[in-house]
Amino acid sequence: MKKPHDSQSPRLEQPPLFERPADPAGQVPSTQAPSSSGCARLRTANRQQIVFRTASLDELIPPDHPARIVWDYVEGLDLRPLYDCIKAVERAPGRAPIDPKILMTLWLYATTEGIGSARRIDELCREHDAFRWIAGDVSTNYHTVSDFRTGHVELLDKLLTDNVAVLIAEGLVDLNRVAQDGMRVRASAGAASFRRRPTLEEAYAEAQAQVEVLRAELDEDPGAENRRQQKARERAARERAQRIKEALERLPELEAKKKPEDRGKARCSTTDPTATVMKTADGGFRPAYNFQFCTATNSQVIVGVDVETTGSDAGQAVPMVEQVEQRYETTPGEMLIDGGFAQHDQIDALEAPEKGCTVYAPVPKPRDPKVDRHAPKPGDSPTVAAWRARMATEEAKTIYKERAATAECVNAQARNRGLYQLRVRGLLKVKAVALWYALAHNLMRAVKLRAAVSGTA
Repeated sequence: MKKPHDSQSPRLEQPPLFERPADPAGQVPSTQAPSSSGCARLRTANRQQIVFRTASLDELIPPDHPARIVWDYVEGLDLRPLYDCIKAVERAPGRAPIDPKILMTLWLYATTEGIGSARRIDELCREHDAFRWIAGDVSTNYHTVSDFRTGHVELLDKLLTDNVAVLIAEGLVDLNRVAQDGMRVRASAGAASFRRRPTLEEAYAEAQAQVEVLRAELDEDPGAENRRQQKARERAARERAQRIKEALERLPELEAKKKPEDRGKARCSTTDPTATVMKTADGGFRPAYNFQFCTATNSQVIVGVDVETTGSDAGQAVPMVEQVEQRYETTPGEMLIDGGFAQHDQIDALEAPEKGCTVYAPVPKPRDPKVDRHAPKPGDSPTVAAWRARMATEEAKTIYKERAATAECVNAQARNRGLYQLRVRGLLKVKAVALWYALAHNLMRAVKLRAAVSGTA
């Protein structure tokens, strides 16, 4: 009978099942003072032990994890426009793309967690249990994740309308009273990127010349490895030339806003031509965009989204009411706005018979403290005079307090989710980011509203 271990065969060293007592001579001194019975006995970290854990991805997160809530929401969305764009079909060549539901869930969940970087999401799909569960063992790359974020603005806008329409049908959202507020978000451009017309024209000529040189080099060099690098350089030069061209095209708009003697001082960014220098919340002036959110006061659900390239809120109330009217085929009965929105022409337009939207906004303080600001002024229209008198009542003041608890609260929650500085450039891509934040916010609000109705909150 053969012995278990032949003396001629090599003997494999196996790790011990239990830790052996340390040699007193080589023992590491304990930081704890020994008691009368010896040093403290601890369970220390052992990172060398090989352990096989048999668990499916579905067991990585609990049943009530927010990632599951987001996935269930996405499964109920109409994503046919995304699937119609897929060219890879069964029994045909082509690599299968990532399921759009996975990408949609990744961005919604990441937005709720305050993550706005495609590279970070790609890393978390390999490191974080919740993101691994969403990906479901499907490999991701940051290029695909990033392109999905900004590539479907029209679909995101439609999803916002459909989402709010469902909540209205359930009786969770009431459009009778809405509030609007603006929020400046730092653009992905530096102050040093703003140039005047002579500098822009010179830079555009240099950029075009560089593109032509790189194209010529690309045609002359047959090397495959260098060709890829040259194509990347040519693409970067071409995109820079396009940005400078867009900056030159926008310059007349910026010049028109200045006094005739100062129009030569108008500047536009070569990094993000649609960004504008605005006064931000900390009092500084930086390149930014003006995010406009319209919120239903009874539910804190965002019902309207817009992004402006002007730093002022003036003239933004009427377009927002028209947007809400177009989305849901109803006009809000009451509009709560701050003093930045309350121009007389805006009040006249909102309270016109065809709209019938009552405005609640603070009346500006007069320079003379003895003047009653709620009394009609010469030149006031009947609508403006009625607004002044209305805001003097306690009922109007009580109603107006709801604006801070809704519109400003929504903006604060967006800040808490990381909406401080944008990582994308261009007005259309920035609009996509605003819609992602609105969809993520409404998703979380819908969960709380439904839980409150069912009594499980």
